This record gives sequence, C-alpha cells and structure tokens, in this order.
Amino acid sequence: MRIYTLGSNVVKVVKEERNLGVIVHKSLKPTSQCIEAVKSANKTLGMISRSFMFKDKNTTLRLHKSLIRPKWNIQSRLGGPTLGKTDLLEKVQRRATKLMFRYKSVGYYERLSYLGLTTLETRRLRGDLIEVFKMFKGLRM
Repeated sequence: MRIYTLGSNVVKVVKEERNLGVIVHKSLKPTSQCIEAVKSANKTLGMISRSFMFKDKNTTLRLHKSLIRPKWNIQSRLGGPTLGKTDLLEKVQRRATKLMFRYKSVGYYERLSYLGLTTLETRRLRGDLIEVFKMFKGLRM
C-alpha cells in the first residue's frame, strides 16, 4: 500500500474499495463486483434449494424474483455486457430455472418461456430502451 500526501491530507492507494455493497477495483473494472454478485446469488439459491421441500413454480419464481434477481441488478448496471462476466450471472439463472422446472431435460430457453422469464441480456436491453424513452419524453434528466 502506498501513501501519498495531498496538501495536508493523506491519500492511501488500495487495491479495491468496498462501500455500501459496491466494490471498486483500482483498475475501475467491476469484475470483482460481478464475482461477489454471483457468489451471493449462488448462496441464496442454495439456501432456497435446501429450505423448501416442495418447490412449485409460483413459490420458487417469487423467491427468485425477490431474493436472487436483485443481487445482479446492480452488477448489470455497473458492468454491462462489455466485461464478458454476464455469462456467470446467466449460469445462476440457469440453475434457478432447473430448480423451478420439474423436467431437467428441457432446454434453458424453453424453461425461460414456460416460466415467463427472459435472459439477462434481454432484461438489460429492455431497461436501456426504457431509459432512452424517458430521456426523449423529458421524464429523466
């Protein structure tokens, strides 16, 4: 760790800073934030899997939307698709849909359409389009 002085203030150079659940690496890439979001979502998914014996579609879908999905909403806004880490988040959703769906042999996209979910890329695109719409309508400055 290096220490610099800026006037009378002491400035420390650290590898990463954690504040209010957001991790900022010294390279300003949110890779460590993505990895933490995946770990947290996987832990929550495991807890849901262990805690509920009867995993019907509606209950598991509500748990997924309220407990797991918010964990990567921050990451999808911070990192975006440019880092290539969205596949890690998509793997968590694949596991979650397998948990919700009785037939394991059905493909991922078929499970998504049956459950009424979309891929993370589609969710991000939809959110970006909504933000652009708000800008054009003067609802967002």
